[in-house]
Amino acid sequence: MTETYVPSDPELRSILGDARTIAVVGLSSNPERPSYEVAEYLQSKGYRIVPVNPNENEVLGERAYPSLADIPADIAVDVVDVFRRAEQTPEVAEAAVARGAKVLWLQEGIANDDARQIGEAAGLSVVMGVCMRQESKRLEGKT
Repeated sequence: MTETYVPSDPELRSILGDARTIAVVGLSSNPERPSYEVAEYLQSKGYRIVPVNPNENEVLGERAYPSLADIPADIAVDVVDVFRRAEQTPEVAEAAVARGAKVLWLQEGIANDDARQIGEAAGLSVVMGVCMRQESKRLEGKT
């Protein structure tokens, strides 16, 4: 099992620069959860956050959806940022492919080779095992 899978810095800059809408799978409304902290940071950087969690109605002022498939078709999802256990990520990868996302990003501590293969086979960029907020800050020179 691969622990991290990270594209080059130019590729990461392209991913973060091109993205507009980020679906955050497993986003919690609890401000002490890492998913909330990361999504709040991304939202502060100008990204549109789409919470995906069947146990939430709204997070960070955005309507939450039970699954990626439940997000309305008129919302273009660029990145699927995943806060779920590694064994649940292949299913999320399949949903990200079906949704037409460009990037599958498994957060820090989350890696699954099957999920990576599913995403890459469909042409998605895949990042695993690193935090989107930390990588964004690092690339900005604000580690």
